[in-house]
Amino acid sequence: MARDLHDKVILITGGSSGIGAATAERCAAAGMHVSLVARRADKLAEAAQRVDAHGRRAHTCTADVADERQVRDAVEQCWHTFGRLDAVFANAGYGLFSTVLETPDDRARALFDVNYFGTCYTLQAAFPKLLQTDGGLRHLLVCSSAASEVGVPMLGVYSATKAAQDAIAGAMRAELVDQGVSVTSVHPIGTKTAFVEAAGGTGMDNTPELMQQSAEHVAKCVVKALKRPRPEVWPSGLTRLALAAGTACPRLSAWVMRRHYRKLKADK
Repeated sequence: MARDLHDKVILITGGSSGIGAATAERCAAAGMHVSLVARRADKLAEAAQRVDAHGRRAHTCTADVADERQVRDAVEQCWHTFGRLDAVFANAGYGLFSTVLETPDDRARALFDVNYFGTCYTLQAAFPKLLQTDGGLRHLLVCSSAASEVGVPMLGVYSATKAAQDAIAGAMRAELVDQGVSVTSVHPIGTKTAFVEAAGGTGMDNTPELMQQSAEHVAKCVVKALKRPRPEVWPSGLTRLALAAGTACPRLSAWVMRRHYRKLKADK
């Protein structure tokens, strides 16, 4: 039986654009109130307007998820505004287009600070509030990636951050089940979002059409998972099957990745 999302509250990091903003709008259409967290106040205001258009309340908070104190303040503001917290979508993140050996340490650490530690800070801050909410959904969602399953050439460090997110989601799924908490990892393929710009480099634009999807499609899948919790969300079933085949046949996966990398170099 599908859960009723009406008047429930979700906090979404990276909520000002892309998958975060699209999910916020979908959640509002499903009857949820939304707390949006991101660094840019102007973009947050635009996303909040789209939530308001559905007759739902939107709360915004400017914060950098790489800063634990700012994340905790954002969660406290959400709690003060709504008096409850039913679900959190740790979605904030960005990409980095570079070979592993050419990636400076400071840029790799910065990527982990946002993608991995930002996720940890968000889940740690939100968890007590989920338990305090009477009749709440008690749902933690993590935006990982299809890249969590394979080291993608030119996206190796990014893939590592996504694999780390996937790993903690899997562990928490077992650790929190006895407290009635659902944990879902979300694995999008390439999306035309601000992520592409943040990745730095036109190589992201070479992603085949078959490996791209809209932020709205991912958001639709996330809301389905909120209604009917599941361990993982794969917006592209074809990609899931292909990765499963690659896991079963490592030589095949390595061959595909080599061809992909050579094509990237040829297109430069």
